[in-house]
Amino acid sequence: MRAPIDLQLGWPSTTLHPTAPLLAGAAPVLTPPDSATALNYGPGHGYGPLRASIASWLTRSYTPRNSDGSAYAIPASRIMVGNGASATLLTAVLRLADPSYTRAIWMVEPTYFLACPIFADAGFGGDDEEGPSRMRGVPEDEEGIDVQFLRESIERVEAEVKYGIGYWGGLGLKSEEPRKKGLGPCKIYKHVLYMVPTWSNPSAKTMSLRRREEVVRLARELDVLVVTDDVYDVLRWPVEESVSVKELGPLPPRIVDVDRVLDGGPKDQWGNALSNGSFSKIIAPGIRASWVESTPAVVDRVMIIGSTRSGGNPAHFSSMFVHQLLSTGALQNHIDTVLVPTYRRRYHVLMSAIEEHLVPLGVVIDVGKKYEISLASSSQFSEESGPRYPESAGGFFTYVMLPSDLPPAGKLAAIAREKHKCKFAFGDMFKIEGDPGSAERARQKGGFEMGIRLCWAWLEEEQLVEGVKRMAETIKDVRSEQSGRRR
Repeated sequence: MRAPIDLQLGWPSTTLHPTAPLLAGAAPVLTPPDSATALNYGPGHGYGPLRASIASWLTRSYTPRNSDGSAYAIPASRIMVGNGASATLLTAVLRLADPSYTRAIWMVEPTYFLACPIFADAGFGGDDEEGPSRMRGVPEDEEGIDVQFLRESIERVEAEVKYGIGYWGGLGLKSEEPRKKGLGPCKIYKHVLYMVPTWSNPSAKTMSLRRREEVVRLARELDVLVVTDDVYDVLRWPVEESVSVKELGPLPPRIVDVDRVLDGGPKDQWGNALSNGSFSKIIAPGIRASWVESTPAVVDRVMIIGSTRSGGNPAHFSSMFVHQLLSTGALQNHIDTVLVPTYRRRYHVLMSAIEEHLVPLGVVIDVGKKYEISLASSSQFSEESGPRYPESAGGFFTYVMLPSDLPPAGKLAAIAREKHKCKFAFGDMFKIEGDPGSAERARQKGGFEMGIRLCWAWLEEEQLVEGVKRMAETIKDVRSEQSGRRR
C-alpha cells in the first residue's frame, strides 16, 4: 500500500529541529538565579536581552544602511517579542486598526489563506459567512504586488466612503481617526496591506526593490499600514548548484527597512511598515517565539494590550531559550550548516523532478522575476545598476501553473488525494475570504485557480520525487479520462 505524500504541509521537518542546542541553552536558563527570571512574569514588550540579540542578529543578516549609505545598527527599541507571527499579526491589527474607521485589509493574491481568519477575528470578516468581508485581494505580477491596482482600489473605496455610496459608503465608517480608549495614544490607519515580500507564500515570488519603494510611497500617501511576514528571508541559496552561498548578494531590504530611509524616512513617528518575523521556520514551530520590528512609537504601543498588562509577554519563557541560541551563535550556525544545506538539496531535487515529470506535461514553474540587489544602500541604486549577484532561491515553496486544458487545480488535488494519496495546496485555497473579485480573478484564464504550491520543507528528497511522479500520474489520468469522453 502506498504511503501518503504531503506536498502541502508548510512545516519544517521534525528532524531539522535544533534539539541539542536547545538542550544546551536550557541549563543556564533553568539554573538559579536565571531560573527566577525565566519562571516569573516577563515585561510586556519582551525579554530585554532577547530584544537586543534579535536587533543585533537582524543587523548582521540584513546589513541595513542609512540614507547616506553608512551602516545602520538596528536598536532594541525597534523590536518587540511575540508568541508567533500569527499571534502578532492579530495583535498588530487589533492595536493599529479599528473596524469603525479602518476601511479594508488588502492582501496580496494568491494569499496565505490562514491569514484571512486572523483578520476576520479582528473584525474585518463581514457580517456572515456568505456575505462580503472587508478583506480585498490585490494581484501580483512578476515583480510582486500590483501597486496601480491597489491605488485605484483604495481611491475607489475612499470615494464611496466620502459620498456615502456603494458597499463602503454603507458601512457608516468614521471620518476622523478614533483613539483607542484606556491604552494611551496610538495611530489608527485607514488601510492595512498584508503581504510576504520575500519568498512569498504561496507564490514563491520575491518583490523587486522598485516595487518595495512604490509600496512605501503609496502607503505614506494613502495612510496604509504595510504588515509583512518576513519569516523566510534568511533561508536562501544560489539557483545554480555550483555557486557558493557566500557569493550571494545582501538580503533584499524589508519594507520596514525601506520605510526607515526612503525619501528621508517616515513622515511621522509611526511610519507605515511593520515587519513580522518568526522563529517557527528557523528553530521550531512549537517554540512560539517571534518578533516585530517597526518604529519605536509603534513597538511601544503594539504590545500595550490588556493581556500583556495582566500576564506579561506571552513568549517570556521560550524567549530565554531563544536568546541563548542567538547570543551564542548557535542559531546562525544551525541555519548555515543544517537548514540552508538541507533545503538547498531538497529544492534542487524538487525542481529537477518538476522539470523531468511535470514540465513535459505542460506545467509551468511560475515564481516571478528573480531578485538582484546592490551591496550599497537599498534605496540608492535601481536594480539596473551596481554589482550583480547570482540568482537566489529560498523559503519553503515553489509555485507551478497547470496548462489550460486541465481542470482547476482544486479538482486535480481531489483526484490526487483520492487515487494517488498525494496532497498539495491548490489555487482556490489562496482566495481572499469574502472578496468576490478575488474569486473572479482566480477563475480568469491563467488565473490562480490553476496554481499549485509545493513545499520542500517537510519531506525528504525521495518523497519529493515520489510526490511529483504522483502528480504526473494524476495529470495523465485526467487527460486519459478527457480523451475517452471525446471519443
